[in-house]
Amino acid sequence: MATILLVDDDAHISRVMNIWLARHGYTLSTAGNGAEGLDIVCAGGIDLVVSDLNMPVMDGVSMIQAVREKGFTRLPIILLTARCDRDAIAKKIAPLHVEVYPKPFVPSRLVMEVQQRLAASTPEANPQAVGTACGSETESVGSRIAGES
Repeated sequence: MATILLVDDDAHISRVMNIWLARHGYTLSTAGNGAEGLDIVCAGGIDLVVSDLNMPVMDGVSMIQAVREKGFTRLPIILLTARCDRDAIAKKIAPLHVEVYPKPFVPSRLVMEVQQRLAASTPEANPQAVGTACGSETESVGSRIAGES
């Protein structure tokens, strides 16, 4: 079954997503902010990312931009947000090919969204080898983006 990375600074939300996705047979990895999430993606083995938008250290959009810059252009990503301007956010990040999903979310619907995104992804969605772009540069990208926030 697929491995999903959950990136959220809210422990309760991470726990709820973890329980629901584990019940459906997914292997889960978690991160508390975008910098940690980026490191995990770069380590390889992630088939889909579910990330919050607003987080400390590195927000969801900055993490997604860095993930795409690292060459993970087909990795399916779902961005969760409680912000009212979801449509504006979706337009802003459209070139990053990310699904924007509302918070609060219905766990069963999120599971269906995950299933749909995984079914639509291709085998090359997750390059297993860590490329040179994901080497030690990961820390500097995370630090650079965190410093801009």
